[in-house]
Amino acid sequence: MTMSVASTSPATPEAAIEALRWAAEVAANPASLGAEPPRPSPAEWRSVPLSVFREHMDRLLTSKHPEPGLDAIESVGCLDVWLPEVAAMVGFGDNEWRHKDVWKHTKQVVKQSVPRLEVRWGALLHDIGKPKTRRIDDQGNVTFHGHSEVGAAMFRKRVADRLGFEGALRERIHFLILHHLRAAQYEESWTDAAVRRFYKQMGDGLRDLLDLSRADITTKRPEKRRRGVRQISLLAKRIATLKEQDSKIAPLPKGLGTVLMEAFGIQPSRRLGDLMKQLEAAVEAGEIEAQKPAAYYIEHLAAHRERYGLENWD
Repeated sequence: MTMSVASTSPATPEAAIEALRWAAEVAANPASLGAEPPRPSPAEWRSVPLSVFREHMDRLLTSKHPEPGLDAIESVGCLDVWLPEVAAMVGFGDNEWRHKDVWKHTKQVVKQSVPRLEVRWGALLHDIGKPKTRRIDDQGNVTFHGHSEVGAAMFRKRVADRLGFEGALRERIHFLILHHLRAAQYEESWTDAAVRRFYKQMGDGLRDLLDLSRADITTKRPEKRRRGVRQISLLAKRIATLKEQDSKIAPLPKGLGTVLMEAFGIQPSRRLGDLMKQLEAAVEAGEIEAQKPAAYYIEHLAAHRERYGLENWD
């Protein structure tokens, strides 16, 4: 007897591409929403070329109405295949542990964020570490300690390569995931040195970070929301003020070199110049204050002798 073997045709991407296009259209204009297309199979989703996926997903995220677009892309099964880290947030944390739904929060953050590609991707991915870090204590309180670090590691190890992120965009999204909580930790009691240290550490990612931090405030309590937005605004204004001050004044007071020579027995030399440059770098990094009395810098040098090569000073 001759047995026939049923042949299986390879999955083709057309149905998945059509679903992608539909979701992107939803994000651009929800009023023109047509019927939801059939849900493609996982194999069909995997057959979509990366460049095509990114083209439609980038368009969806930077559209005027990303929230319904994200609902659409989730409903057709795209996230399960292309972004399982995001799919894991759908329904996560809602009701069971009295914590807001992470997916709903994420969609709102994307919606509230500025439509720059790096910020919108950062908004979509900023909480992917939460499902892996959720802990519930004996009182039922929910915590996500370390979720920004875990999420950043997940992005670098898995998501970035899968989605073809490269160069500056890759680094910026990783930066936003890793640091998305930093600005919200600001208190008005921070010293000027602490604020300088913060904005110098954030570097050229500061603007994107502050924009994401504002968008990350999704509380329904008006007073709490106003307080959160106010804190971010105060931080931004304080940074701007300090930058303006720093651009107008020298980092170290006049005559400090003479005082250092007398205090440490240093002759006018390259060694003295290097020591002054080290102090200027410390001011630039926000480690010490600018334009303080000479005794302030003497005390700092005495407390960090090895760092400044003053081990033998008595």
